Amino acid sequence: MRVLLVEDDPMIGEAVRAALKDAAYAADWVKNGQTALTTLGCQHYDLVLLDLGLPGRDGLEVLASLRARADPVPLVIITARDSLDDRLRGLDGGADDYLLKPFDIAELLARMRAVLRRKGGSAAPLLGNGVVSLDPVLKEAAVAGASPVQLSNREFSLLRALLVRPGAILSRTELEDRIYGWGEEVESNAVEFLIHALRRKLGSDVIRNVRGVGWMVSGGA
Repeated sequence: MRVLLVEDDPMIGEAVRAALKDAAYAADWVKNGQTALTTLGCQHYDLVLLDLGLPGRDGLEVLASLRARADPVPLVIITARDSLDDRLRGLDGGADDYLLKPFDIAELLARMRAVLRRKGGSAAPLLGNGVVSLDPVLKEAAVAGASPVQLSNREFSLLRALLVRPGAILSRTELEDRIYGWGEEVESNAVEFLIHALRRKLGSDVIRNVRGVGWMVSGGA
């Protein structure tokens, strides 16, 4: 999954970006509101982490502009502004959650997972399609009736991208987009390599190749 971090504090930004990468998110980082709006206008993101005290355009302005143009991207505000008025403005303005600084990275990741579950229409902590299930916390996958296996970060990212939309075909470009952030080198044949590794761990039928189009997991029962 691809996350846009909008944060002007260099220490917080670097720490959060590193934590997102460790948690197998493809994370991009911008430092002001206008760049955030421009970026969101030309790149798909699965979630936005938005600071409020930004140079140029304030975070609440960014939020208002996003929702005014009917952009439904899930969004979590991360800010030191702890007044009730700011929290109400953020949540009523279209934010999906509001997290106060300083925060623990584990809590941030848990809130992100909760927002993504709600947006995906599921209350269950595991992703699945009736054939394979994926634990976003432990990064383990299991085929029905078998013991769970540990996945690498990129194996996890690829399988998560497919299980978020079971039955949908994702192209090589779409999968790479969810695995790699800005500045990360896209390795040759990375998608094929990861799919081969996942099939070895979970079985050859878990991920299906649609020749000339892309890859998919079944839509389940």
